[in-house]
Amino acid sequence: MKIYINGKFYDKDNAKISVFDHGLLYGDGVFEGIRAYNKLVFKLDEHISRLYESAHSIMLKIPLNKDQLVKAVIQTLKINKLNDAYIRLIVTRGEGDLGLDPRKCFGKASVIIIADKVKLYPENLYKNGMEIITVSTTRNSHSALNPQIKSLNYLNNILAKIEAVHLGYEEALMLNDSGYVAECTGDNVFMISENELYTPPECMGALRGVTRGAVLKVARAAKIPTHEHVFTRHELYTAEECFLTGTAAEIIPIVKVDGRVIGSGKPGKMTLELMKKFHELTKKDGVKY
Repeated sequence: MKIYINGKFYDKDNAKISVFDHGLLYGDGVFEGIRAYNKLVFKLDEHISRLYESAHSIMLKIPLNKDQLVKAVIQTLKINKLNDAYIRLIVTRGEGDLGLDPRKCFGKASVIIIADKVKLYPENLYKNGMEIITVSTTRNSHSALNPQIKSLNYLNNILAKIEAVHLGYEEALMLNDSGYVAECTGDNVFMISENELYTPPECMGALRGVTRGAVLKVARAAKIPTHEHVFTRHELYTAEECFLTGTAAEIIPIVKVDGRVIGSGKPGKMTLELMKKFHELTKKDGVKY
């Protein structure tokens, strides 16, 4: 495996950054997770744009322009001879001193690109559905750390994941500080009620997920009524269907939440149809290499 770091490629064992990098010291940086399917990088332009938005929000200057960054991603995939891959694109504040002040970082930000294969959940969960549980860790509020920033400081999500794993679950549902459903630790959440599709709006603490957006687009094209609307766990418990979306997860059905069976207790008809349409979309919407 070859890792891209600041314009050069290194073997995995030699891919290193300084211990004084503020990305390591303080989680000061941003990232994107991206998928490639059969030599097509899915929604690459959208991922790159979101990376720049996150960087702009934390006043981090990415040392490459968007076209250069796209070329670097493609180059990383080619040198690793990957047709299907998960790409982790990282931009850190760069090397600095032991203080928080970003002005004390020396030189440019660091750009790191890792391309490898990934399977987030076991295949049987896509076929039979997954169970999730609500955890006590609430989603970051906009006034503390805006969830739209894909920051390297992922502690909020990690703490929720730790709770889920400790309780024997693969994924956790996170509420916001008002008690409304926000998202899961690494995925957006959808529910289907009376044949209409609902997902929490961004203002509830939900990340503007690229896969989330793709699913909304696919659903609207299929004439399924869609809503970005607040809902509570009660609405989720009594929904007809539920599923999660994410770059690594794609679309995964949920059949039980907090011990409550969702719908028939099996992946629902609309969920399965959206999964099919999403996989069709991954074959044509992206950048070829």
